Amino acid sequence: MNMTNNIIPLAFMAPGERGQIVEIRGGYGMAKRLYGMGLTPNSVIEVIVSNPAGPILVNVRGSRVAIGKGMAMKIFVRRI
Repeated sequence: MNMTNNIIPLAFMAPGERGQIVEIRGGYGMAKRLYGMGLTPNSVIEVIVSNPAGPILVNVRGSRVAIGKGMAMKIFVRRI
């Protein structure tokens, strides 16, 4: 895991933090699903809700999207 340049998994971001998607590390199916929700490389996202026991709610391109923790661990973002 690359922790340099503030690149971290989305799951590690706190509510109110913003980041830019750098990379999605997953299979074709997962990437296609995320792209369909607007989560593409270079997209700016803001974490709205992040619970240890539940999904992460993010704002991306003006829409709110819920993402499970497992999927959020495969989305790498740079804090902005």
